[in-house]
Amino acid sequence: MRQSIRLSGGTELSFITAGAVSNPSVLLLHGFPSSARTFREVIPVLSKTARVIAPDLPGFGESNVLPSPSFDTFGEAVSELLEHLSVGPRYLYLHDFGAPVGLHLAMKEPRQVLGLIIQNANAHQTGMGPQWAATKAYWADPTLENEAEATAHLTFEGTRDQYIANVPDEVAARIPARSWEEDWRVMQLPGRMETQRALIANYGNFVARFDAVADYLARWQPSALMIWGRHDAFFDLAETLSWMQGLPRMESHILDGGHFLLETHAAEAAKLMVDFIERNKK
Repeated sequence: MRQSIRLSGGTELSFITAGAVSNPSVLLLHGFPSSARTFREVIPVLSKTARVIAPDLPGFGESNVLPSPSFDTFGEAVSELLEHLSVGPRYLYLHDFGAPVGLHLAMKEPRQVLGLIIQNANAHQTGMGPQWAATKAYWADPTLENEAEATAHLTFEGTRDQYIANVPDEVAARIPARSWEEDWRVMQLPGRMETQRALIANYGNFVARFDAVADYLARWQPSALMIWGRHDAFFDLAETLSWMQGLPRMESHILDGGHFLLETHAAEAAKLMVDFIERNKK
């Protein structure tokens, strides 16, 4: 069921809920440039086992933009949503931009984390290969020229590439064009492109906190499941090993998909998630 709340600052936040309140809660956090729509094929399966909460992050999907968009303010917006819904302990699904949001919540309230579900989510330098050079240059020297290079992907073609870049043709053929077409439509709405530019700049602050993230993982060792698309053009496959080294008891699955793994492997991912939650109940 899609709903919305007005946050304390006045911004409308849209979200989807499904499943019985008595079930374990799972917070699904999407990445750039999508929305809760990312989870459209896993929510029906997952909701039989879990209470699902899937927000459109501010400035994405049907949620309004925040006056000062950052991953910390996104985290606080989602925290307000969880309080509004009286959500206690929860699993956190981390994907792409959802990772800094979810890790903000996890590090703020580590005892509320039932487990992490990691799907093409970066939290180590190993995930940031040569393709990050322009973005790193912008963080180091935020000139207009460097910003233009770091934000050059904010086009229709760049939006499409989030789904199909580096993905084998036969796998990419399974991804509907309407996914990136809808994302691009939303990105043309007032304030949305400004949000994207702000987040690209702010992601550098998340990267600067990687040591703190490592400390959190080392201390708390949350139960974890990794479901990773091996053809990700943006986060290097070496990132998976860093996650496994930080969480040596983590269950890991590398699948034949891309950055948006759920576009092609929703059924497999949903089954792995349900099994993970069911085992953790015992």
